[in-house]
Parts: sequence; structure tokens; C-alpha cells
Amino acid sequence: MAIKVGDKMPAGTFKTKTKDGIQDLTTDQLFKGKTVVLFSVPGAFTPTCDAKHLPGYVDQSSAIKAKGVDTIACMAVNDVFVMDAWGKHANVGDNVLMLADGNGDYAKALGLEMDGRGFGMGTRGQRFALVVKDGVATQVEIEAPKEFKVSAAEYILGKL
Repeated sequence: MAIKVGDKMPAGTFKTKTKDGIQDLTTDQLFKGKTVVLFSVPGAFTPTCDAKHLPGYVDQSSAIKAKGVDTIACMAVNDVFVMDAWGKHANVGDNVLMLADGNGDYAKALGLEMDGRGFGMGTRGQRFALVVKDGVATQVEIEAPKEFKVSAAEYILGKL
């Protein structure tokens, strides 16, 4: 069952690359006492994700953070090296935290995994955006297949 508004975020751990190397980042570290926009893409460097989804959050990061958001995080079922390379390619800087859900465990815990085998991608995360306040989902926007509307930065900004 997919996460819904009012649900506590499931516990989990992401991988992220920092100046100190590869680090684990727990959901407690990410969400506790903070307002976070967590968005998910089916894959780094894939067409819509690379051309629209991530760049939208980079472009709108100041406006989103001005609405009281502490962290904007991008999650994908990719390894930490791919997520780091994609973040550098997209010039995310400190605007967007790049989170690797390498085995898809967190996508599955959210009930938002998808079967990407038809595209040669295996199990991935669906395209979605969540607003999380102190570990509780206050907004859940899940895209319909082949859509890119409700998880876009501009849409989320309008809902904050």
C-alpha cells in the first residue's frame, strides 16, 4: 500500500556522497524536526528526469526553501556513484540532496516501486513528490504512468 497523507515516513537508509566520501543517511537524519520535499525519479539521466524534473527543483530551490522547506532531496533507484555524477552534471550544488536508493528498498517501503523491466531498468521508484514535516507525510503527489505534472517543482511550490 502506498504512503498517504498523515502517514509516518518508514525507516530507511540512503547512500549519499559528500566531501568526506560515501555516507549513510538515515530517514531520522533526513526528516526529524525538518520540512523536506522528497521527490523521486525512475532513473538518473533518463529523458524527463534529466531535462525537466531535477532541473526544475534546482531552478526553484530558493523559492521552495523560502516557503519553509529545509531540504529538497532527489531519490532514485540508482547507485550512489550515478547519483553523485548526475548531481554534478545538473549543478545541484547545495540546492538538492542526491539520495541513492540503490536496491529500491525505500521505494518499496513507501509502496511506490515500479516495474521498469519493459525499459530494461528492473525495479525502480515511481515518479512522485512528498512534503514531509517532522517525519510525517503532509502532501503525497504520485504521477500517473507516463505523466509529469504533480511531482514537478512548480506544482509543489504552488502547494506549499
